[in-house]
Amino acid sequence: MAGQAGKWAVILGASSGFGAATARELANTGMHILGVHLDRRATLPAVEQLIAELKTAKVTVRYCNVNAADSEKRREVLDQSAPEIGENGVAVLMHSLAFGTLKPYLTDDPKDQLTKDQMEMTVDVMAHTLVYWTQDLLGRKLLGRGGRVYAMTSSGGARVWPFYGAVSAAKAALESHIRQLALELAPIGATANTIRAGVTDTPALRKIPGNEHMMEIARMRNPHRRLTTPQDVAKAIAVLSDPGMGWMTGNVIGVDGGEDITG
Repeated sequence: MAGQAGKWAVILGASSGFGAATARELANTGMHILGVHLDRRATLPAVEQLIAELKTAKVTVRYCNVNAADSEKRREVLDQSAPEIGENGVAVLMHSLAFGTLKPYLTDDPKDQLTKDQMEMTVDVMAHTLVYWTQDLLGRKLLGRGGRVYAMTSSGGARVWPFYGAVSAAKAALESHIRQLALELAPIGATANTIRAGVTDTPALRKIPGNEHMMEIARMRNPHRRLTTPQDVAKAIAVLSDPGMGWMTGNVIGVDGGEDITG
């Protein structure tokens, strides 16, 4: 990735799964990492281990354990980080937030079905936050020509799965936001694309009821007879972040080994 070394990657959801793998991949190309994550005490040792690993790439690593959907925390993180990012700027903004409510829309007992607050929280965290972080980066002149914006989606944005309704709605909204951002970022020479990963064994997937059956189906459907890995996605993002890829924008890019074409 000639031309991107020394610049920054801002990764939302940076402590595990796709976010952690992408942080490793981009750090190894010479990019500094600003990671935003929300972890409790039990998982913080793994985060510290990840940070130590990233620093072996001889890049600057700054991890902030805050709620990325909190407007005040977002502004604090960016205000504190802006002087360090400086003129190098942000080359990559990656949205990999996976926090939502997994409940059915309709149940015999109304107490067991998805509520208005749960729907709004899920779509806000997993979709709308992308827009707000992009706005604030632009407002601070940290994201500009050559910048890349990525958002993690899934085939669930266009398909159904039990208990997945609110998350599916969030993924569909996320893809819509990326299309609009691609339009509005074009005049400054920045791009926006959605990455549609195949079924991947991550902590977020493990929270979905029926995840083992989902993984079994994916292994059978995938032409490679295996699941997608976070490393598959991270390598794709690193390649797509090359300065020569500036004409690719507004897409849903499948990184799934062909899994989606067999559905």
